[in-house]
Amino acid sequence: MPLAELARRVRPVSLAGEQRLEVVPALSGLMPGGGIRRGSTITVASGPAGGATSLALALLARATVEGSWCAVVGLPDLGLVTAAELGVDVSHLALVPAPEDRWMTVVASLLDGVDAVVFRSPRRVRPPDIRRLASRARERGAALVVLAGGVGARHQPEPRRAWPGVTDVGLAVTTSRWTGLGDGHGCLQGRQVEVVAEGRGAAARPVRTRLWLPSPEGEVALEQEVTVEPQAASSPRPAAGLGSPPLGGGRGWGPARGGEAASSRAG
Repeated sequence: MPLAELARRVRPVSLAGEQRLEVVPALSGLMPGGGIRRGSTITVASGPAGGATSLALALLARATVEGSWCAVVGLPDLGLVTAAELGVDVSHLALVPAPEDRWMTVVASLLDGVDAVVFRSPRRVRPPDIRRLASRARERGAALVVLAGGVGARHQPEPRRAWPGVTDVGLAVTTSRWTGLGDGHGCLQGRQVEVVAEGRGAAARPVRTRLWLPSPEGEVALEQEVTVEPQAASSPRPAAGLGSPPLGGGRGWGPARGGEAASSRAG
């Protein structure tokens, strides 16, 4: 189906005055204002244990249940059963393939017609392309959710590192552990993750929580209440812009060689 036709069919049904997409209660404490601001750019990163894709889907689950449309781009292995288990209304979910040489065109076109777009960022993205997509999301009032790396010091994912300069809220899954498996027996029952959120403006102060993603009962639920990270004693960092230092210092910040921003895949 042509992208223009898909965008027409799934044109947002939300009223223009609704400035936020609702999220499930367990995730509201991570988001400024308790929801996803329309037109914002959100990055979701994870370490080797993964969890970024599950977190991104859980973030948009309530919006789809309330009638908003979400498109997922470039995740050919994503199953509808997995999305449904995280609370997504799959009747309002469009899975769209994206050839590596056309991902920018595909994502930009979908931002014209849906309430939110989730896509996996290529390993290297030019800063002008980053800014162009973020600007498109703002103009159209659609949320842009980017699955992207952001590994910094000690190989830990950092919320704001993935798409510097345009990230309004960065989420990072710092630990992930499945429960239910014994010594050579049992089955997966639930997944516990720790998530850190940081951004700019109202999200400038980092917050941290532990979640079930999902719980043994199949729900996205809090395992530990959201806590605000202590204020760093060092001098204030500039906003999350190109060239800003990463959390906790470290090297390798800013555009990669050749004017590209590095971004590693997150599972």
